[in-house]
Amino acid sequence: MHRIISRTSLAKLFEQLDKTYRVYVPTGNGGGLSHAVFRPHVVDWDMGGARTVDPLKAFFFQSRVVVDAESFGSPSDDLRPLCIVGVKACDLKGFAVQDRVFADTPPADPFYTHVRDSALIIASDCTAALETCFCTAMGIHPFPEQNHDLSLSPIADGFVAEAGSERGRAMMEKHGDLFDEAPGAALAERDRLRDEMTAKIRASAAEFGVPSEAELEGAVARNTESAVWAEEAENCVECGACNTVCPTCHCFFLCDQEQNGASSRLRLWDSCLYRDFARVAGGGNPRDRLWMRLRNRFEKKFDYFPRVAGFNACTGCGRCIAACPARIDIRRVLKRLTEDASEREPLSAYPDGSA
Repeated sequence: MHRIISRTSLAKLFEQLDKTYRVYVPTGNGGGLSHAVFRPHVVDWDMGGARTVDPLKAFFFQSRVVVDAESFGSPSDDLRPLCIVGVKACDLKGFAVQDRVFADTPPADPFYTHVRDSALIIASDCTAALETCFCTAMGIHPFPEQNHDLSLSPIADGFVAEAGSERGRAMMEKHGDLFDEAPGAALAERDRLRDEMTAKIRASAAEFGVPSEAELEGAVARNTESAVWAEEAENCVECGACNTVCPTCHCFFLCDQEQNGASSRLRLWDSCLYRDFARVAGGGNPRDRLWMRLRNRFEKKFDYFPRVAGFNACTGCGRCIAACPARIDIRRVLKRLTEDASEREPLSAYPDGSA
């Protein structure tokens, strides 16, 4: 189902959806796009551009949430479901990981599924590429193909709208007066713009020498004892920014907090780069070296997930590159991993590579 919707009609659609959903739209903040609460009659949203600074996962897998039994289903949860607008393809791919961890693998996490199952996802094409984007190397196109209810492709006369789910199709039918039939010329324009953006990102990824998914197959496993990990970890400050902004990172820890005589259990985001990430009771730590923790991040995304789920847990969004104060570039690391390992010193030969 392809339709055309003008920018004016799209604003009306958001206003109508706002009666049922908590609508979040992408807006400019001086340093990129971020999701903000939709304000009726204020057209400050931008459906084009590239991905937002903040990852989509923050809406569904929150950084800090009370998870004891008493908190679930409390009045504070009795809110309108979410409607997230302008979601880009790299974040949609993130759902493949988050859903597998929190919804598809028993037991399902009720705090995640409660929000995820009721949310309306309105995705949009990328009309710009950031210097750090390399989604095409990870098998993703810069336009919606999965895990969305409605997609919007910006063209000169508005947006080409296409339903991505039964929920999206029902929504289009309910608000049918806001949509028009899509002429063939509009679809041709959409396809041309998509091809141009795809070619642009492919060229950028090729310029940085980012290996393809096929080239990455088995690369981490072949390099577990390579000095590349210690070399890349030299400048890491263990801030965890790469994990925080990543749309697929999902590690967390539970802690109990007492306040005013009452205790509650919290679920907090964790980071595999933190010193205590793998520490167990008694003080033992199988990853006491920083390079081990850096290696673990790559093992999870490019070895574990391909083996157990059949896909890499990286979306090529480039957020970790932009966020890293140590300038650790995932593209550079992946390129090094696909180079001839026989020409590289083993980890044991590196000064910090012993034991």
